[in-house]
Order: sequence, then C-alpha cells, then structure tokens
Amino acid sequence: MATLTDDILVDIILRLPYKSTCCCKCISKRWRGLISHRHHRKKMPQSVVGFFYEGYNECRSPRKARYFTNLSREYYPLVDPSLSFLPNCRSLDILDACNGLLLCCCLKAADPLYAGHNTLKLDYVVCNATTKKWVSVPATDWSSKVGVARLGFDPAITSHFHVFEFIDEEVLGISEDEQNDELYRCIHTLAIYSSKAGVWKYQTVEHGPFAIPKNSPGSFLNGILNLAAYNNLIVAVDVEGDNWSLVHIPKPPYYADDINGIFPSQGQLYFANSPADSDGSELSIWVHDDFVTGKWSLKHNVSHLQLFGTMYSSYANDYSVISMHPEHSLIFIVGGHNKTLMSYDMDSMQLCFICQLGSECRAELPGCGDKDSFLSTRSLVLRVIGRYGLNVYATLFFFFCEHGSECEV
Repeated sequence: MATLTDDILVDIILRLPYKSTCCCKCISKRWRGLISHRHHRKKMPQSVVGFFYEGYNECRSPRKARYFTNLSREYYPLVDPSLSFLPNCRSLDILDACNGLLLCCCLKAADPLYAGHNTLKLDYVVCNATTKKWVSVPATDWSSKVGVARLGFDPAITSHFHVFEFIDEEVLGISEDEQNDELYRCIHTLAIYSSKAGVWKYQTVEHGPFAIPKNSPGSFLNGILNLAAYNNLIVAVDVEGDNWSLVHIPKPPYYADDINGIFPSQGQLYFANSPADSDGSELSIWVHDDFVTGKWSLKHNVSHLQLFGTMYSSYANDYSVISMHPEHSLIFIVGGHNKTLMSYDMDSMQLCFICQLGSECRAELPGCGDKDSFLSTRSLVLRVIGRYGLNVYATLFFFFCEHGSECEV
C-alpha cells in the first residue's frame, strides 16, 4: 500500500461503503489525512443523520408541513423534506423507511380515458432522499384501504427491496359472520412485492390470529420484517412469506392496548418499554436473543428520576422512545408539550437535549385502533433507517443515510 499514489488510494477508498471508509481512518496518519482532506471529502461517502417529522396547524396554509432536523456534523448532502423530486401527486405520505429507502404513498389523478375525471389513483413510490432517485411500485387492488404497508431493504444482502401489505378481513370484504370474533381487523392475507421479480406475491396468513395497528413500529433485520402487534406480540416474517414467528414482548405495557417500540441496532432487535403513565417509574430496554425460544435479555434499565432529573421530572409522564442509533447504544426520546428531541447514551447514562420540534409535531397513538384522535405521546413511529432513508406521518422518522452507497434506487 505504501507504493500506491494518493490518487490511486483515494480512488480505491471511494469505492468503499461509509462504514469501511471510517475504519480506513484508523490505518495510518496518511490515510486519515487523505480521507479528511476537504477536496476528497466531497467525493467520499457521507452519512446523513437526522429526523423527518410533520407538523399540523389549522391556522396555517398548508396545514400540514414536513421538516427535517439534521443531526450530522456535516451539512451536506442536503435533504429536501418536501421530497419535491418525486412525481407530482395530489397527496404524498411517507409510510415507512428502511435502511435509507422511503416507502411513499402517492395519490394522483387517474387517466380520464379509463376513469372519471375526479378519480384518484394510488401508487407506491420507493425513493432515496439523498440521491433523489425513485421507482414506482404498482398498487394492489386493496392498497387504497390497507392500513399497514411496510418496506424491507438490506443493502448488505442485496440491492433489491420488498414491500409488504398486511390485508385484514374487513379490507378483503369478508362478511362479519366469517370474521374473527375476538380480534378486530385480523390480518388475513399478506402481499409481498419484490423489486427483483417486479410482481406481487399473495398468500393467506395461517399463523396467528393477530392484528397490527396502522402505525405499528417495526424493523427489518437479517431479511426479517418485525412488527409490533396487539396482544403484546411481535410478528416476524421473511421476504418470501415462508417463515413466520409470533413472539411475546418481555414486559407488557400498563395499558393493554399500548404498543411499544421495536428497533434494530448493532445487528440485534431491541424492545423499548417506556410506560409513560402514572404507574411507570422506569425505562427498560430489552434485546432479543433467540427467535426460536423467544428469549429476551434486559439490556438497560434507568429510573425516570435518573433519566430526566428533578428539573425535567414532568417528562416522565409525557415521553416516548422513538428510535435507536443503528451503530451505537444510543436511544432517541421525544418528551414534553413542545416535543423536545433528546438522546440518551446507555453506556455513559447521559441525556442530551437536541432541539424542540414544537407542539405542532403530532404523534398518533397506535394501540387505539383506527381512532383519528392524536395524542401527545407514544413511540412516535420514528424509525432508524440505516444507509438510505427515513420515515413519517404525524410521526417522526430517524434518517441515517450513507450517501453514495449502492442500491437499485
């Protein structure tokens, strides 16, 4: 390596992913200098870390606005929170994010030759917010009514992605007499779209029964999509829909309908039990050891008094764990009336105040069925998005993107 010129060495490093580039800084002072040089940094893969969120104000036009809070040390590449590079839509909502890719729902006018002038057509769009590349995903016959659509993508395994639709009995039009008596909106069919095959695959769900809240937090890890469900369950399914698991959470919430957050971090699945109610006195973080046995281990435990101190003790009844950092023992919390964004380091046990998102930032409480009311807290469906993307709607989305990584989008 010592015989390589600077230009050749830089050209080699340019082809590495972001994590490998960071490791290269530790090899020698020469390598660190080359990577840190401002002329080369513009060409190197860069990480973008931050949160997408939406605010709502009836006295403002437009009433709903999307924002991006940048947590990166570097201020480039910039991310446009409006996603204006996407095709012109009557309405655009971000449904999910996974390892840097966004899954969006786009409503646009249908072709008047085949439908009425007032008919709207729904399509999915999967995009990379940093490269501004996107692809359309055709909707299914039920997409306009489906409440749970999620994205699966792992650039370490493949450049292809998958879209999951969980179709319940009511959406399918199954008569009330034949629907599950004990579980409202029980999932009946799973549809999976593969970007490699370019088609949807359908199958009847034979596991369960289970129902998934519309804004259920989930995570994609090692080719498995994990979603928090009712009845203290986590539903796990692979990209082919062949392998299923129903795992009980380690610590049921105080209120039976509450859905706590599950997050991928450092190659493992974590569960955050943060009972923000009068009987909740501590924050617990659990790590999933084995899907076969369903075993969980307590990763971290901290009292609300230790977490917030006496000055911010009021946050103990009004906060949510919204995400975990994908590479560090760092959790993100939103609390208080003004939705203060904070980070908590489980190793040093230090709480850091980042910024106030504002009272307009709404959080919809999964676990209240399909109620339209918006509550002040819950695990704002904010998600770690790994190398490319983000995630939103009346929710927050953690964006961790490696600009320059390879992907089909």
